[in-house]
Amino acid sequence: MKRILIAVSGMTLLMNGFVYAQTETPMIDQRQMNQEQHIDQGISSGQLNRREAGRLDRQQDRIDRMEDRANADGVMTRKERARIGAAQNRASRHIAREKHDHQGTRHR
Repeated sequence: MKRILIAVSGMTLLMNGFVYAQTETPMIDQRQMNQEQHIDQGISSGQLNRREAGRLDRQQDRIDRMEDRANADGVMTRKERARIGAAQNRASRHIAREKHDHQGTRHR
């Protein structure tokens, strides 16, 4: 009986750890979602062409993989957060630059 109780307690703690690891990065996830929405809005408004959007989407995918690797051990360190934040900052600049590069418009 004691073994069963210990096993159940251990499984409960382990499952709580998995849930915590999945929800540990709500700000990173929210920012990723916002950046993906900016890309989608740029496509629908015509500010981004297909090639630009593909490049920006691949950059977002790389950031998602960085986050997955950082969360693989269940703990995201400050250094990992800073690295992901820097990658998101670069991606944000790239999105803004591509959306406002005036491709397809005539210069007077």
